[in-house]
This record gives sequence, C-alpha cells and structure tokens, in this order.
Amino acid sequence: MPVLSAEQAAELHICFVEDVLAKLLVLKNLASVELHTDVLTEAWREFPVPRAVQCEGDLGQRMLYAIEQAFANGQEQALIVGADVPTVPIEYLQEILASPADVTLGPTEDGGYYAISVRRAHREMFQGVAWSSEVALEQTTQACQAQGLTVALGRPWYDIDGPADLVRLVTEPTPPRTTEWLKKHGFLTGVKHL
Repeated sequence: MPVLSAEQAAELHICFVEDVLAKLLVLKNLASVELHTDVLTEAWREFPVPRAVQCEGDLGQRMLYAIEQAFANGQEQALIVGADVPTVPIEYLQEILASPADVTLGPTEDGGYYAISVRRAHREMFQGVAWSSEVALEQTTQACQAQGLTVALGRPWYDIDGPADLVRLVTEPTPPRTTEWLKKHGFLTGVKHL
C-alpha cells in the first residue's frame, strides 16, 4: 500500500502463502510442513498440512514458540520461512536446511531474513532484536552467538514489503499463484512465471 488497496494487499498475501507452501511441500522429504497463522482461518485448505495458531508476542516470541513446539514434537530441526518471499529459489531453502550450524539465516537485502533454520535453540536467541528493521539479521546473529549458538548465513534474497518491492516483483519471473493475481490485476503482461 498505497499502490495496492488493503483488499488487494490481502489477496496478494494469500497468493504469496500459497506459493510458499507449494514450494515447501517439494521439500517434504527433507522436512515436515506446518502452517502457522496469527488467527484461525479457512484459507489455504487445499494444502494438507498441520496448522497452528501463533502465540501472543512479538515476532521473536512467536518464532521461538514454533521452534520449541517442533522440538517438543520430536523434530531435530525447525525451519521457518516468511510468507513474503514467494520467489525465493528452492535451492536456497535446501542449502539452509543442509547447514550444520545451530542457526542458519537466509538474509534479505533490507537487513532482515526470509528464513531461519534452527538445530539448537536458546530462550534468549531473539533477545533485543528490532523486528522489521535493517538490523534484524545482525541483531539476531549477535543474540544467538551471545547464547553460544553457532550461526551461518544462506544466500541473500529479497522480500516483498512495500511499493518498491512490488515494482521489482513484476519485473521478474514469479510463481504460479502470484503470477495469476498480478495478471488479473493488470500488473503483468506477458511476463513468464517460475
């Protein structure tokens, strides 16, 4: 927004989540997939994945809760991928999953990160992180290292946060559901999808 209305932004977000879920399901031999939302929703029912409602708190508290739940359920590793990276190459996610570090982050060009893989966690691994800022990646790295966790970085990518990112999105190949939405609303004419 303001390039998109609130309704259009919500519709595009739904497409982003669909494309990210479809991508993650390709990795199901490497990881089980769950969908964590902030409220109960009927959206994305075509994806047969377990669902959970996020806990209260900031992004770090919600991610830590999801990570702890994964470990409590017997998982040896947790991967969290943001919904705002529908174009991230699947190879980047595979590399993050394959990293032996306690924590592996997929950096975004704006100073945040699009994914985090955790093999070993600590209750204070997100302590002091300024979320949605240009220092979120740096502060997460520092907080993890301060707790004795090893940290590695994956390859950088970009996320879709604002109008400039939307301009970039429509100039590059996009995944199927995002492509359909962009075409339907006149943002794409003849651009191929991923």
